[in-house]
Amino acid sequence: MPRYDFRCRSCGSTFELSRPMAQSDEPAACPAGHDDTVRLLSTIAVTGSAGAPRPSGGGGGCCGGGCCG
Repeated sequence: MPRYDFRCRSCGSTFELSRPMAQSDEPAACPAGHDDTVRLLSTIAVTGSAGAPRPSGGGGGCCGGGCCG
């Protein structure tokens, strides 16, 4: 289940909630009981090379094509 970050506008605290994606935009009360909260945008770190372009190995460019000397 996804986790969403929220910030309370009343007290300034930040907190996380696990909830279904269908409920991601529903209001959330902060742990101190305040109702004036906003959902924060989260960043996701993706590592690995599965989606990275691979060099063609066929030369190209100045030094890859042999024109440098």
